[in-house]
Amino acid sequence: MPLIRVDEIVREFSTGEVATKVLFGVSFKIESGEFVAIMGPSGSGKSTLMHILGFLDKASSGKYWYKDEDVSDLSEDELARMRNQEIGFVFQAFHLLPKLSVLENVKLPLIYNAKKNKDEAARVALEAVGLSHRLHYFPNQISGGEKQRVAIARALVNEPSIVFADEPTGNLDSKSGQQIMSILQDLNEQGKTIVLVTHEKYTSQHAKRIITIRDGLIESDTLVANRLIAREQTELMK
Repeated sequence: MPLIRVDEIVREFSTGEVATKVLFGVSFKIESGEFVAIMGPSGSGKSTLMHILGFLDKASSGKYWYKDEDVSDLSEDELARMRNQEIGFVFQAFHLLPKLSVLENVKLPLIYNAKKNKDEAARVALEAVGLSHRLHYFPNQISGGEKQRVAIARALVNEPSIVFADEPTGNLDSKSGQQIMSILQDLNEQGKTIVLVTHEKYTSQHAKRIITIRDGLIESDTLVANRLIAREQTELMK
């Protein structure tokens, strides 16, 4: 049973009488435990596709099965529940709240969660990304790479089935970017399903499979023959 299966997904946006189609009938499967990069130039439809897969948006037509359940027509409340319980998000802009500490930022997804020891869950997530020493720092006191690691910890704290990373290295220098990709690879090797959205060929080569989107259609879907292995654990833990 695939974790994700989409069939003929179409997404169009209407402004008055003008309809602009962004996705033109996209179909594929993602198995549990895969590391998939969705790659394409700006405007190709890759972020729109990620928003649909991550329950942030709904397709105009087509079918979406998640864990073999048809989720194409979920209500807004049901979408919100699925996002909270099943999905972790990492975005290019980090989206950390400046007035909250690192620990408090990571705890945010747990507000609607039944976990009793939210502090402990957040500490475990931060330890997984090498930031146990930054718990009580604020976002303006840490580097860009550390901010993205906090965002990854926040994505992990609910123990989601899948992590979506949308251009996670876009605001980082090359060294910090390598550290982030190393973390994502380690998570995947531990069994976590990762979907990476990127326009950078180099970044996509860290995945095991690349789905290339162009003009709202799948141009190619290939396994990565020479996967890049990012290993900077010593630097990461400093």
